[in-house]
Amino acid sequence: MTPDMIPEAIQAKTLAGLPGVQHRFFTRRGGVSSGLFTSLNCGYGSADSPDNVRENRRRVAATFGLQEPDLLTLYQIHSADVLTIDRERWVSPGAPRADGMVTNRPGVALGAMAADCAPVLLADSQGGVIGAAHAGWKGALGGVVEATIDAMEKLGARRERLRVAVGPCIGRDSYEVGPEFPAPFLAQDEANAPFFKPSPRAGHFIFDLAGYLVHRIGRVGVAVEATGHDTLTATEDFFSYRRNTLDGVRDYGRGLSAIALEG
Repeated sequence: MTPDMIPEAIQAKTLAGLPGVQHRFFTRRGGVSSGLFTSLNCGYGSADSPDNVRENRRRVAATFGLQEPDLLTLYQIHSADVLTIDRERWVSPGAPRADGMVTNRPGVALGAMAADCAPVLLADSQGGVIGAAHAGWKGALGGVVEATIDAMEKLGARRERLRVAVGPCIGRDSYEVGPEFPAPFLAQDEANAPFFKPSPRAGHFIFDLAGYLVHRIGRVGVAVEATGHDTLTATEDFFSYRRNTLDGVRDYGRGLSAIALEG
């Protein structure tokens, strides 16, 4: 690919340089889509041309040295459901419904799509096990990342070797939520209170999704960091469902983050 055809991506310090593991949190640059979906839209659930989405996904897969069918993403449903990938492949659209994947097989990239929700990539490079999860507030509260870690352990991963990165998501100063929102988090653990602060709008709050995830993941004994990028404010870098909604736009592009074992 020529330089303008190579999708732009961010590396997380926690995962960078791990032997036998490649990971990328892709920005919205380096694709073929236009208009609302400029340019690396990887979601078939949008109104973008399927041919554009397929080409964007092909470019993403190529950065891992893989073909487009080897890039697996899910029909994400804000659950804590996790799939273990062996030799399965599927064609998107038509992906299985779940929010996490794990594998110990090279030759496949596990992808999480997001446009304000948090993509979470996980690796035990010594054990040769990787995972990817999509964590919106429902999935985060429901334990999708812990479920992904559990599934990785069944493949031989060990928590003390795990490295986890929470990717670009809606930022801690951008995510306004309603008055009812903190209750389930506080019922789960009063220690979650610091992840909420009053919003300028009366009775509302600002929620720190990435901070909450880092707190939860760290409590289970796993090394974790967040990249710290805010998808809502970084207009040129990331797609954002909330930003488009605030602008009165109903559709939105989907960003992609992915991880793979080297063959």
